[in-house]
Amino acid sequence: MTRHDGGGPGVPRARRSAQHAARHHVLLSAILAVIVGLSAAIYIGVDAGDGGRGGQDTLASSRTGSRSAAAAATGVWVGSWAAAPVGGEPLTEPDGTAGRTVRNVVHTSVGGTSARITLSNLYGTSPLTVTAVTLAVAAGDDSPAADPGTLRRLTFGGRPTVSVPAGDQAVSDAVPLAVPRDTDVLVSLYTPTSAGPVTFHHRAQQTSYVADGEHTGDVTGAPYTGQVTYWRYLTALDVLSDEADGTVVAFGDSITDGATSTPGANRRWPDVLADRLRASLADGDDDTPRYGVVNVGISGNRVLTDGLGRPADNPSGLNRFDRDVLGRPNVKAVVIDLGVNDILRSRNTADPDAVLDGLRALVRRAHAHGIRAVGTTLLPFHGHRGYSDAREDVRRQINSAIRSGSVYDTVVDVDRAMHDPYDPRRLKSEYDSGDHLHPSDRGYRKMAQLITWGQLRGAGRAEL
Repeated sequence: MTRHDGGGPGVPRARRSAQHAARHHVLLSAILAVIVGLSAAIYIGVDAGDGGRGGQDTLASSRTGSRSAAAAATGVWVGSWAAAPVGGEPLTEPDGTAGRTVRNVVHTSVGGTSARITLSNLYGTSPLTVTAVTLAVAAGDDSPAADPGTLRRLTFGGRPTVSVPAGDQAVSDAVPLAVPRDTDVLVSLYTPTSAGPVTFHHRAQQTSYVADGEHTGDVTGAPYTGQVTYWRYLTALDVLSDEADGTVVAFGDSITDGATSTPGANRRWPDVLADRLRASLADGDDDTPRYGVVNVGISGNRVLTDGLGRPADNPSGLNRFDRDVLGRPNVKAVVIDLGVNDILRSRNTADPDAVLDGLRALVRRAHAHGIRAVGTTLLPFHGHRGYSDAREDVRRQINSAIRSGSVYDTVVDVDRAMHDPYDPRRLKSEYDSGDHLHPSDRGYRKMAQLITWGQLRGAGRAEL
């Protein structure tokens, strides 16, 4: 009697061969499924991880077998917004922001398909415990309300809670989200306990919000009854972008920070530079660099000298360059506008050679990472309370060396373009905010307009 229950000896040879082939096909399919699953897990892990902060992280379509999946995640990690941590917020010791939700409002320079943030506890005295963080596109200007369809909960190492040690920072996992260019984004975080002084950036020129209790998931904005004029804990918003392939970092003092620019209007010179880059690309100019722009200016910052405290408030340009410039993703160029405060805040006459040596040290660090160093001359400040003829002489000596080409790869001569032609010691009135040191909105716009695309492209010189 012939058996019909499987692949026994009673089955004809042809049927046994077919059954063996079928089993082989099933086994092969299972193995392929495992391989695809592992590949997807590795892909997601790379996307959600460090993502090349300070390196070249590109997610190309060749890394997955799915065109649709690759299209959503193809791009380069670039900086879309940033702020340098300045110090510990006054009057936040010992309570910090315990039991409250902070909603930071930041403005993007370029868009992307995924986003991640950096939180800093540099000036805290104990671990910063954050139990909920969200990111969303703002529903409108000057509002804590969020576009409901864009709110995303962020994780850190796959967990919704993160503990950031005192003096340290934490980078979130990447979250898929269509982040538009030139748009306000809301980053909300809840801290149930205090970490001591709040790490903040004090000259935001932007209103952010505070709510009592945990309201990170709120989209109405109604609970956010408190307002602040600085950014808390948040120091970076990076995007996985297919519209940019690099980052340009604006590194300087209050003039880069945008002091005296119109609050909430994004009229700092790095903002205007980002506007120009976007407009030029939209016009189809193939010579336009495809860069995100981040601003790490600190008001009162000096090349050589830290502020007070441990860790120091307002750390010097030399001490913060690695973190604030080299720590950004895919940096192609840095624009340095620094040195005026070394002149103005010195008890005696500043040593121009020491300031220039400090600037050259910054350039050498940039070059060691293949970053182009663009430098500005120092703007005049006659009429400001800190002016003296001796300080003016130091400024002129520094500017002369900068113009000679012995400091930077290329020079943006803001002094020559913006000083009063009848008195080169002072700003031209239309560019003066009124304090005779900081530019007006028009002055900041002029600074950004002086930067050419050729100055931002190419590698730094090996030696200067």
